[in-house]
Amino acid sequence: MRPESTTCGSISHPEAPDVVALNPDAFKTPYRDPVWDGPTDPVLVPDHLTGDWVLFYTQRRATQTGLTGVEWVHGTAIGMARSSDGGLTWAYQGTVDGLIPPGTERPATLWAPDVVRIGDQWIMYLTVLGGRRTDWTGDAAIVQLASNDLVTWEYLGAIGLDSPRVIDAAVALCGDGQYRLWYKDEARGSNTYSAVSSTPADPSSWVLEGLTIPGRPHEGPKVFKLEDQFWMIVDEWRGQAIYRSEDAAGSWTRQEYLDGLILTDPETADGGPVAGRHADVVPLEPSAEGKERALIVYFTHPHWNGEDIDGMTADPRTHLSHVRAAVLEVHDGNLVCINV
Repeated sequence: MRPESTTCGSISHPEAPDVVALNPDAFKTPYRDPVWDGPTDPVLVPDHLTGDWVLFYTQRRATQTGLTGVEWVHGTAIGMARSSDGGLTWAYQGTVDGLIPPGTERPATLWAPDVVRIGDQWIMYLTVLGGRRTDWTGDAAIVQLASNDLVTWEYLGAIGLDSPRVIDAAVALCGDGQYRLWYKDEARGSNTYSAVSSTPADPSSWVLEGLTIPGRPHEGPKVFKLEDQFWMIVDEWRGQAIYRSEDAAGSWTRQEYLDGLILTDPETADGGPVAGRHADVVPLEPSAEGKERALIVYFTHPHWNGEDIDGMTADPRTHLSHVRAAVLEVHDGNLVCINV
């Protein structure tokens, strides 16, 4: 949860007392999408109306036959599941209606939602592409939608980011009192860029800041606070890279411990490591010793250990994915995964 009254991604208790506490063993049985068996890009939020935890994700069409190229990752909807036991078991709820912006070419492609509590409503920041493509072409934009119940969504508009191909939004409140949007700009080296706003529910309010994380291409940024330090993780397709900042407004420094990577091999396939991909981070209750901690929720391809999706074999099993989780703690100043 990212409550408005706290700083960026602050680790805190769920805002509603009737929300079931998130279990550190959430996703011990990995979540599998019952329709296409390809859930990716998970985001997890507490439902203040029902007390459940709600999982949103990109519903890749991993088992659909007759597709060519990367068509199976296009034409995707946003899947939704609920848990009433703190994330130990999940009930599929179908796909989320009403997310396709007016005028979008059909069938639309929806990717990588971020869902943030701002004031008294939920805001979804969603990647939208028109059409169903067989390669990595076409314009991609980030749009905003609003909801009071996590079920019915109202379109607010697109965010102007001065690029034809922006994906993977992440939004949070930072130490300087401003909200920031971090995203992958595929037209600019597939690095992380940012925009800033004091009124983040208004799509027209975002002001570009520029490059945030340069260097090796990556995707799926996520920002949160743990042990009085702001952290950013990004998916380098070989694990999650870790950066830190005093206020999340800039000056991000890569963690040196273990080359700054976590979740490099939570699974193996064909004798090789399977890395944890595009992740969310959500608060956990403190440990029995009072140590602050969080849950990192990520996906893997359990039957494929490649780094580049274009290198997947013809074996349809390599398209399959599932959602897992691990506990994050800070040890000796370093962000580490336990309970993997």
